[in-house]
Amino acid sequence: MFDLKKYRKKSPWILHYNAGSCNGCDIEILASLAPKYDLERFGVINTGNPKQSDIFLVTGPVTYRSRERLVELYTQMPEPKVVIAVGSCSCTGGVFRDMVNVEDGVDRYIPVDVYVAGCATSPELIIDGVVKALEILEQKTKEMEKPLKLFREATLENSIVNRRHTALKVGEKDEEN
Repeated sequence: MFDLKKYRKKSPWILHYNAGSCNGCDIEILASLAPKYDLERFGVINTGNPKQSDIFLVTGPVTYRSRERLVELYTQMPEPKVVIAVGSCSCTGGVFRDMVNVEDGVDRYIPVDVYVAGCATSPELIIDGVVKALEILEQKTKEMEKPLKLFREATLENSIVNRRHTALKVGEKDEEN
């Protein structure tokens, strides 16, 4: 059978998601895609479609309002996929940790493969993280990875689907289990 593993890292597509950051890391990601650093020399393309993405690049701490979209985007991406947490906020919650609407880092909800620390992290570190993610992507199989915090079923309120309480909070257990 023909093996596509060695070709997988030749043209990865990145899905960038801001989970609630101050935009410092977002600016550095755009700088790494610009001609000075040229992340595209590795075949990387920044896309907005999760169904065509190989690498999930997340910035900012997970907020109360962004957590379900984070998990939803992660589950929409095809296997194999790699998650990169860019910046100290996405790694640990950063300066926003323990605030009312912040639920810490990305790894509380989805499995993270590469951590790129810094506030705001430099384009060189982002490029190193993407190169490391490409190595991991080449080794991964198409086995299904599940989000760490699974969804509950959406509820129907006044004929409107409510998904606000579908993602579990940190340390919360599902009532059904």
